Amino acid sequence: MVEPRPAFLRVMSDGDEPPSPLSRVAARAFPDEAAARWLRAQRKLSDAGYGPSVLSAYAQQSPHVALLVGPDAGIELAETVSAVAIKSGLKAAEALPWAALKVAERLQDLARFRSWLSLIQRFAALAPESVDAVLDRMERLIAGLTVSRLEAWLLAGVRTGGSDKERRLRFFLLEDPEAERWLQRESGDVLFTDVDRRLKAYLSALWQIRVPIREPSLSTPAPMRRRAGFGPGIIRMPATFPGYRGRQAEDLFRAALAHIGAHFKYSGPTFPIGSLKPLQVALVSLIEDARVEHLAMQEFPGLARLWLPFHIAQSSGATTAPSLLARLSRALIDPEFEDLDGWVRKGREMFLAARDHWHDPAVSRRIGGLLGNDLGQMRIQFNAKAYIVEPPYRDDNLGLWDFGDQAADIEETELLMESVRIARQEEDDRSPPDRERTEEDPEEAPNVASLSPQPLQADGIPVARYPEYDYATGRERSEWTTLVEYRPIPGPIARIDDILDRHHGLVTRITGLIRSARVSRPQRLRRQHEGDQLDLDACIGAAVSRRIGEVPDPRVFSRAERRTRDLSVLLLLDISESTRDRVRNGRSSVLEVEREATVLLAHAMDGLGDPFAIAAFSSNRRDDVRYRRIKDFDAPYDTMARSYLAGLESELSTRLGAAMRHARNDLARQLTHRRLLLVVTDGEPSDIDIDDRFYLVEDARRAVIGLAAQGIDTFCVGLDSGGDSYLARIFGPRNFVQIDKLERLPEKLPMLYFRLTA
Repeated sequence: MVEPRPAFLRVMSDGDEPPSPLSRVAARAFPDEAAARWLRAQRKLSDAGYGPSVLSAYAQQSPHVALLVGPDAGIELAETVSAVAIKSGLKAAEALPWAALKVAERLQDLARFRSWLSLIQRFAALAPESVDAVLDRMERLIAGLTVSRLEAWLLAGVRTGGSDKERRLRFFLLEDPEAERWLQRESGDVLFTDVDRRLKAYLSALWQIRVPIREPSLSTPAPMRRRAGFGPGIIRMPATFPGYRGRQAEDLFRAALAHIGAHFKYSGPTFPIGSLKPLQVALVSLIEDARVEHLAMQEFPGLARLWLPFHIAQSSGATTAPSLLARLSRALIDPEFEDLDGWVRKGREMFLAARDHWHDPAVSRRIGGLLGNDLGQMRIQFNAKAYIVEPPYRDDNLGLWDFGDQAADIEETELLMESVRIARQEEDDRSPPDRERTEEDPEEAPNVASLSPQPLQADGIPVARYPEYDYATGRERSEWTTLVEYRPIPGPIARIDDILDRHHGLVTRITGLIRSARVSRPQRLRRQHEGDQLDLDACIGAAVSRRIGEVPDPRVFSRAERRTRDLSVLLLLDISESTRDRVRNGRSSVLEVEREATVLLAHAMDGLGDPFAIAAFSSNRRDDVRYRRIKDFDAPYDTMARSYLAGLESELSTRLGAAMRHARNDLARQLTHRRLLLVVTDGEPSDIDIDDRFYLVEDARRAVIGLAAQGIDTFCVGLDSGGDSYLARIFGPRNFVQIDKLERLPEKLPMLYFRLTA
């Protein structure tokens, strides 16, 4: 066996001798001509001046790598060591051979090992300061990830940190909770976000309870992220249950939610913490868990099959507080479990003897207090900070207690405030019923009618998470961006009236042009005097008439014709900060020109009765892609919509792909023959957390492909001169138009609409 890499390596002095290149391990690893190649690889490392510690690490570990995945791998390792030394420094180069050995032991395959070497070289070019941190954690990483998934995780860290080296390093040191989240996702763990919709439906069906279910934010203390929890009007679920996969993981989420639902129904008011010791608090909580579960199983006996498989405590083992509590938990729910410990047996007997009083929560406090005193007399040590409730589906029990004047947990307060904001938003929301609400269900809102809705004018509500395409890996990062809907800010309606007055002649002209457009399913007109096909029924009738001596009807043709309008359009406006710039040789800003064009087009479409919607977007990193609904499809183009259009202001960046994905949801629900997304933007997709200029371009292109797959046409009007290269890449060479003279946009946009729909 090869000794594991020590915490730090001894740096060889000038007088030290390097390991013998002709050792027995090396002779077996590099037979025949491979030995000469290996010696040349060592000589190159020595001549490069990387120092004896790097050379020693390579000489010691490369033979063992070669024995596992072949001599070529051991020799090629030297090239990667050299590349890492140049890009990331000697410490990372010294760590590489040790990490390579762990990877070789795991992969046992030359092709995959070579892929790993190539990945390390590319990563060293992207985040040189983080290579040593990744190599030190490689054994853990490669244990749960394939090479391709490891690549996705590394690139996620690079994307998350952007150009901030310190932030990148925190990610790869696993100090950033986001790193753990994406590590879990790439390792194949079932995440809360994968099953949240089913969980909400399950909770509603089982207990008729509708409260927001939220995943703790990344700033939540680690103990609270490991277990489910609840508070007034809120349920917290962990992002994942590590170690549980597939159906078992989903059952664990369901068991946790059923357990919390039992607390909501049977626990009653919170217990005052008073002067109880931590051990007594834990035991009272344990008895209360068992009490509500028994009441729940009396109503739904099938819950026993859901909860029992997660009780795996055994009667043998060390007599420690966590062990005894886990054994008591099982003894109180599993009638077939027998424990020889007298304290566990006493706890079960006391609990069963109080069967007639299970509907009274006070029984939990009485029994838990007595059992806590017994453990105290047994001198059993209890570490409250290290204690984790078992089995894993049970919550952290913070929701059972009234801590009085003690400081409330910050995260729980934030979650409660979030539920209040969501409730108020849903209560006041007067938008159409088809408005997309991926994350928020109206039934979830608690009753908080007395709260003021004013903060919602500025605060957005996260409504959906969308994937984002990473062209470097060729994969979509699921739920990478968060779409936040912001309520539009009303503006002066006189601004809209002034636009219509200044362009009165143009409004009249474009209304007439658009009225002539026919966009619908073709209708087959039969018995026509002329056409592109014969009408077989008319031909047969004419032949019969001729046979019997009658004059045949000459209308024996048919043709296809569009006679009605059957079109839905969503106009998506870019309101990023760059739209604040002035138009060249003009006084208006780009946003003002966009507004004028939109007013003219909307006025014409509204007069024709075409279903249309208007939305605006901007972004502030991937967690805050802002979307403002100016007009929804089944909402009238009334004073309110025009006021929202007048109130648009320039802000932030341009994360186009996420905005188009959100707009797709509205268009997908339209049942018209043709659905068109018309994007108006003044710049290349960008955001402050992205350094790679091609990243968001490729993601937007991927979004357009997704729209096309759902039968939605996409067209873009580009407002920046000279930027047509990225527009052609995103939308295709025939699906965009570049407007150099922005002052002509109010005229050109309606004309473009006519061209697209004619």
